[in-house]
Amino acid sequence: MPTICMFRGIKVCIYWQDHMPPHFHAFYGGAEVLVSIEDIEVMDGSMPPKQLKMLLGWAAFHQEELRENWELARQKQELFSIEPLK
Repeated sequence: MPTICMFRGIKVCIYWQDHMPPHFHAFYGGAEVLVSIEDIEVMDGSMPPKQLKMLLGWAAFHQEELRENWELARQKQELFSIEPLK
């Protein structure tokens, strides 16, 4: 599970050859969410509202990079880091 970004206690990962639709996993403390890359919506899980809002804003800004990393992961290629939220 490659970590592609970390910011404000949130860790963002994409699994190699994960199931469709394109999504990423985000962890904060003991919480985990799966977020659709195309819709930038939570598919499963939960996270505190403040962190979730930051995460979804970050994802919308970096949507194209998330798509590129998803495709790399599907091909079992090395993923690149995405700039964290500042």
